[in-house]
Amino acid sequence: MSTPTMNRAATVLLTALAPVSWGTTYAVTTEFLPADRPLFTGLMRALPAGLVLLGLARVLPRGVWWGKATVLGALNIGAFFPLLFLSAYRLPGGMAAVVGSVGPLIVVGLSAVLLGQRPTARSVLTGLVAAFGVSLVVLKAAGALDVVGVAAAFTSAASMSAGTVLTKRWGRPDGVGPLALTAWQLTAGGLLIAPLALLVEGAPPALDGPAVGGYLYLALANTAVAYWLWFRGIGRLTATQVTFLGPLSPLTAAVVGWAALGQSLTPVQLAGMALAFGATVAGQLGVRPTAGRSFGPGEVNPRQADPASTALRQI
Repeated sequence: MSTPTMNRAATVLLTALAPVSWGTTYAVTTEFLPADRPLFTGLMRALPAGLVLLGLARVLPRGVWWGKATVLGALNIGAFFPLLFLSAYRLPGGMAAVVGSVGPLIVVGLSAVLLGQRPTARSVLTGLVAAFGVSLVVLKAAGALDVVGVAAAFTSAASMSAGTVLTKRWGRPDGVGPLALTAWQLTAGGLLIAPLALLVEGAPPALDGPAVGGYLYLALANTAVAYWLWFRGIGRLTATQVTFLGPLSPLTAAVVGWAALGQSLTPVQLAGMALAFGATVAGQLGVRPTAGRSFGPGEVNPRQADPASTALRQI
């Protein structure tokens, strides 16, 4: 196995830890955190993590990057978190995860427009298989769907997808690593959520020991570390490769529910897990560099950069 291939495989595995971590969010939220506080939970995930990483990075945006960091923070965090929680509260069962699983298909379309990556039949088919597999895992019989919930789930997926593609398109300023870029986005997103949480949900709730522990886990491991790995992966892989790791999140949630919460897994769910995981693996294969748009200083062309040299440049 060549060194570039080994480097890419290692990057994929590390990036995959992000959606795996996010798959534990539901269990932590339902078991340890105050009920009916989705905005406060989003705020506690984003802002403390962003401030911790900002203190570690000790780098602030400059020039146009104040605006870019705000846009990315709004898309990846500030809009994504509230919409995701809103959809989870309004939709039955795992419907929010099913609607959100269209993210890879949205990224394929946006990558064609913003990154010059021509969509292939393989990528579209893989995205459809992933969404179908996730639906088998999480979808349960339910009554009429909530239109607002469906719209929130789709918009949250579109927001995160657009943020992923724009993160890839804009790259990073010269001399700035993924830690600082993650800090900027989490801080900006948290600051956008804060007034909304105060306006809609009022004062913060009283927290007991388990709740404090739950929020610490969400802020540090589930958000600070996970999003650093995610944005690091975006810098070294194609946007499509990264987003095809997304189905690992609902799959992890199903496994955690079975192992820790006593939930059962049916043969149909197991078949869905196999399909979704197979699509995740297929989404990492067959990536070929092709010509695309020109990239400015500090940007990384995902289809011209050699994985090994890219990794060294972005450490």
